[in-house]
Amino acid sequence: MYMKTKFIKGLSQIQSKYDTFFIDLWGVIHNGIELYPGAINVLENLNKLNKRFVLISNAPRPSFSVERYLINLKMDEIFIKNVFTSGEAALRTLKKNIYGKKFYHLGPKRDEDLIKGFEQNQTSLETCDFILCTGLFENQEDSLNYYENLLTKYTKLKMLCTNPDLIVHRGEKTEYCAGSIASIFEKLGGKVIYFGKPYPEIYNFCKKKMKLFLL
Repeated sequence: MYMKTKFIKGLSQIQSKYDTFFIDLWGVIHNGIELYPGAINVLENLNKLNKRFVLISNAPRPSFSVERYLINLKMDEIFIKNVFTSGEAALRTLKKNIYGKKFYHLGPKRDEDLIKGFEQNQTSLETCDFILCTGLFENQEDSLNYYENLLTKYTKLKMLCTNPDLIVHRGEKTEYCAGSIASIFEKLGGKVIYFGKPYPEIYNFCKKKMKLFLL
């Protein structure tokens, strides 16, 4: 038996039923270039109603990096008390050496905040314990064929994907994300561990930090 999907026009229709909201950032609060005024109004109203909300991002960087980014977009600092990223969830794995110690960083230099303090563990594909994928290299952003050729020989390694999204829209521009590379790696026969929405690790991380206990 199928249940009929119920669509709502906004949080105002359901806000009285909940104490805490998990709200996505990119595509909901901003488009990578500017904040959405209507979304900021929602945050303001939730704040006035003393509702708690968590801003979740699949950004492959620590939470503090996204906090700075939101401040640069002119978001009121009162709204960024609880920002959690997929990168922050992955960072715990790096600290515990769960998949090994040495890693190969596959991603742009702008994501190097994630590996700050772990630089001595960064190595080559030939000598690493696992692949840490945060995105595409700056000089190889337009084609995925490069990554298929790069990874073909290394499918025995595990890949940690810190952004499961396949693509993202930055303003009017469409860009590939780490999830696109992870998808290629899986098709080649490799094993991928995902951090970020919609996978449970980031939600478990948020619940622990927020001390939420869901029935």
